[in-house]
Amino acid sequence: MAAVIRPRRHVNINVWRLVILVAGIAGWWLIAKLAGGNFIPTPPQTVAAAIAIGSDGTLARATLDTTIVFLSGYVLAAVVSIPCGLIMGGVRVIGAAFEPYVDALSAMPRVAFIPLIIVFLGLGFPAKIAIVFLGAAMPILINTYTGVLNCDGELVEMARSAGATESQVFRKIMLPGALPYITAGLRVGASLALINTVVAELYTAVKGLGGLLSVYGNSFRMAPYFVVVFVLGALGVIVMQSLRILERNADRWRYDSEHH
Repeated sequence: MAAVIRPRRHVNINVWRLVILVAGIAGWWLIAKLAGGNFIPTPPQTVAAAIAIGSDGTLARATLDTTIVFLSGYVLAAVVSIPCGLIMGGVRVIGAAFEPYVDALSAMPRVAFIPLIIVFLGLGFPAKIAIVFLGAAMPILINTYTGVLNCDGELVEMARSAGATESQVFRKIMLPGALPYITAGLRVGASLALINTVVAELYTAVKGLGGLLSVYGNSFRMAPYFVVVFVLGALGVIVMQSLRILERNADRWRYDSEHH
């Protein structure tokens, strides 16, 4: 008798996410009880700390400061790195000339530049933007450059043989083909930019969420410290989900470009 193949049931991803969240909170609570509240706060202690630092506006002001620094440095990195990556990929001579230097800058730890940035820009807002920019720029640039290099070479030659101009080849073939790489670079750059935002706030003027981490960590106030960590995680989720929406829209534009 032939086996009966049953259709797979539709899995609601939100249910699984809720299960994981509940399991994570339960595990956190257990670890907090075993380690002691002085080292790891329990969920109720963390919620109470969130209410305390949220009611007086401390958390909102810090979150706003961090968001402004992050967006300023990240958007600047995207605006600079994407065109540079497109030029390096579109003009192979320029790409080959700059590629080893881009690789060298990508391999260097960004923290090594912080003393120089402070010397030239001080401890204020421009220095923070520069640190965030350095964290986000290289992944976006390298992914954009790689995306252009990996476009369909045969399709490019067919378009050129059909009389397409270099501008048309770039707009209709190279740029749509590079979009998945660009969006991947934006995601990687966003995560590094958020990390560098906290680093910038720790090394320069102690403000924002990074400043709160320093204050609460140095005084061993672990409940509000955990609140700040969770807020940073929430910011990361918001940024990544926003980039996924951008990626879906870019995929639709790419499809339309390739079929018109």
